[in-house]
Amino acid sequence: MIETAGVIEKEQGNGFYLVTLEQPAGHQCLCRAAGKLTKFRIKLLAGDKVLVEISPYDLTRGRITYRERNAGSQNNRPGGNRPGGPKRR
Repeated sequence: MIETAGVIEKEQGNGFYLVTLEQPAGHQCLCRAAGKLTKFRIKLLAGDKVLVEISPYDLTRGRITYRERNAGSQNNRPGGNRPGGPKRR
C-alpha cells in the first residue's frame, strides 16, 4: 500500500469522497472511509486533511484511514466541533 496525505474536495455520494493528494501533486483519487472511521462514524467534510492508502495496482482508488483533528473546523477549539459537549441523561 502507498500511504499519502490529501485533502477532501467533495463528497461523491454512497460513502465515496474525491480526494486531492499531496505527494503526486494534484493527483485525484476516489476514496472510501475505512476501518475505525466507519465504526465510530467519524464525519468527513470537504476541506478535511486525511491520510489515504492507495493500491499500487489502481492509483485512482483508495481508502481514507485517518482524519486530522479540527482540520476542517472554522474555530480551532480543543474540544472539537460540539458547542456544549455531549449531553447524556
